[in-house]
Amino acid sequence: MKTINLVMGLVGIAVMFATGAVSAQIAGTSTTVGVSIVESTQVASGWSVKKTILGKMVYTDTGVKIGKVEDLIIEKDRQVSYVIIRAGGFVGIGTHNVAIPVSQIEDRRGKLVMPGATRDIVKALPRFDYADDNARRDEFIAKTQAELKNAGAEIAMMKSQAVTGTNEAKAEFALKINTSEKALKDTEDKLNEMKHAAANRWTEFEANVKDANERLKKSLAKVPT
Repeated sequence: MKTINLVMGLVGIAVMFATGAVSAQIAGTSTTVGVSIVESTQVASGWSVKKTILGKMVYTDTGVKIGKVEDLIIEKDRQVSYVIIRAGGFVGIGTHNVAIPVSQIEDRRGKLVMPGATRDIVKALPRFDYADDNARRDEFIAKTQAELKNAGAEIAMMKSQAVTGTNEAKAEFALKINTSEKALKDTEDKLNEMKHAAANRWTEFEANVKDANERLKKSLAKVPT
């Protein structure tokens, strides 16, 4: 059995890719995780995803076919966590994708096996669906808004500290606060542009929001002492 080798091989693939913000239904639960999709034509660390994993049939201990591997899911820590299997149905009718933790799949001499599983057990698992783009937009906006709130709190703290400082420190704080407030407003303005744009165009504004937010973070990086 090559359970460890399979997992390590997939991890080797994972570190070659950046993560995205798609959501996944974990098999058997209602938990959501941030994930990205690995394209089937990529090759990394001596493993060919297309030849070694994707499209391969997964079997039970007794050799019964469970379903084909359709995709791999990578979490935000760049670890391959789930294998997406198309299960159930007959000749493609009534099938649906399910997410199986990669730790539950073993490589037995080139054959992918899911110990202890049956077709009925896997078929009964919750359907796996990729989150739509609106969910990623909402997540990005919520994350940015939280970061802007924290930035505002840091600026308020600097203003409080500036009151009791020396004249030299006050001047340094004033410059820092002015720069940070401008960067905060710039980021807020760009985020508002995104929020008011058509939902299907939000990615056109994403880079500008990220750049403005990075400038804001840099302006807050070195607080005067």
